[in-house]
Amino acid sequence: MKKNVSNKIMLITYPDSLGKNLKELDFVLSQYLDQAVSGVHILPFFPSSGDRGFAPITYEQVEPAFGDWDDIKTLSEKYYLMCDYMINHMSVQSAVYQDYMEKHEESRYHDFFIKWNKFWDGEPSEEDEGKLYKRQDTPYIDAQFKDGTTERLWTTFSSEQIDIDCLHSEEAKKFLDQQLRSLAERGFSLIRTDAMAYAAKRKGTSCFFVEPEMWDLLKQCQDALEGTGVEVLPEIHENYFIQQKLQEKDVYTYDFQLPMLILNAVYFGRTLYLKNWMKICPRKQFTTLDTHDGIGVVDVRYLLPDEDVLETKQRVFEQNPKIYQLYTVRNLKVNFSKFDTYQINCTYYDALGADDNKYLLARAVQFFTPGIPQVYYVGLFAGRNDFDYFHETGQARDVNRHNYSLVEIEEAFRRPVAQKMNRLMKLRNSHPAFNGRFILLDTDEHTLGLKWQNEGEWASLTVNFQTFEWEILYTQNDEIIQFE
Repeated sequence: MKKNVSNKIMLITYPDSLGKNLKELDFVLSQYLDQAVSGVHILPFFPSSGDRGFAPITYEQVEPAFGDWDDIKTLSEKYYLMCDYMINHMSVQSAVYQDYMEKHEESRYHDFFIKWNKFWDGEPSEEDEGKLYKRQDTPYIDAQFKDGTTERLWTTFSSEQIDIDCLHSEEAKKFLDQQLRSLAERGFSLIRTDAMAYAAKRKGTSCFFVEPEMWDLLKQCQDALEGTGVEVLPEIHENYFIQQKLQEKDVYTYDFQLPMLILNAVYFGRTLYLKNWMKICPRKQFTTLDTHDGIGVVDVRYLLPDEDVLETKQRVFEQNPKIYQLYTVRNLKVNFSKFDTYQINCTYYDALGADDNKYLLARAVQFFTPGIPQVYYVGLFAGRNDFDYFHETGQARDVNRHNYSLVEIEEAFRRPVAQKMNRLMKLRNSHPAFNGRFILLDTDEHTLGLKWQNEGEWASLTVNFQTFEWEILYTQNDEIIQFE
């Protein structure tokens, strides 16, 4: 029987990053993370043609190199699981797309994908193009059909990932319903709808989080999963106003704002903005410091003054000159007076200057923040930037995607910072106070005080962002214990 979502730490990992497959991942979880991790977000494990799994060819099978559905079932009986559903797009190698290429307008999928010129009634005007929330300069490909004709199709992310018309195509709606239900039956407790904000498009808009179409799409997902006990987690990187709108719908949200807010507090010794977020952040959320995509910048805008966002971004690059070089090698200019950086490809440990104490206090703040903490697998070990992997693949995000062998994992867990991180995770998972009431303590401008109270049990965290001294106190058997 699958595990239900609980208020305990979720690990984020690729199926082949903690060991080479799902069986080795299961071993690592039981050997090193017992009581420290209760949930696992397994990043895309389906056959895929690119973007490290995010260009799915099919959802019907597990990539054989990673394992099979029995491996997923085994994990689902021990941990509450989350998987990804790429709601905005699918692979050019998928059976659906290949059928369309083969049969063109005779295909049952003739309206499954978004025809660029039909969408714009020709070509987009300069004004329309200027409004678009783009992830690449040319968001389309000229598809070549077997009959010799071509059609321009929308591709938000890459030429391997063809956008789906989830809102208008009956076949696409049917496909969405079938795939979500099928995944729900595989033992998952949460389905993360990847790139969801891009999937609702309308002419004359940014084609990003378009309302009310966005809510129509969310309802499609919820209706498909009705009665399964599986919840949807929309994956959306943008300012916190969107999180607030999702909160109003009683949907799980991501706290992508926290990483930059903590960096700002560490870099400049101020807690004003971090405290404000503790007051207003959604309570039904998953908190993050690091993810497979890096450290989000756009998410924190309007929670920090613009100059603070840019200064924080600049400080990350100053701490990591090789990361700055990574951008210049790819002919990308980083402007510290403009919002030209979507996310920073860097491990969180390196963003903090590879300082063990600063890293652990940042994790402590995350674990005391309202919501369910997520820990990215590189963060388990306070992992460093992997420039060798970047040079091997040419993908900037791979600098934060080191794959650990079982031998490396054993060595990494011996490090004092990893040992203390593990103890901190176990405290967060086991102490009853975290299922109670959150209290923001009254402290000075350089100090953050967070407390959880559950009847007679409590746990508190105090951090001084000038001296970087921090203390956790908690109750245990009618005693007050200091975390060491």
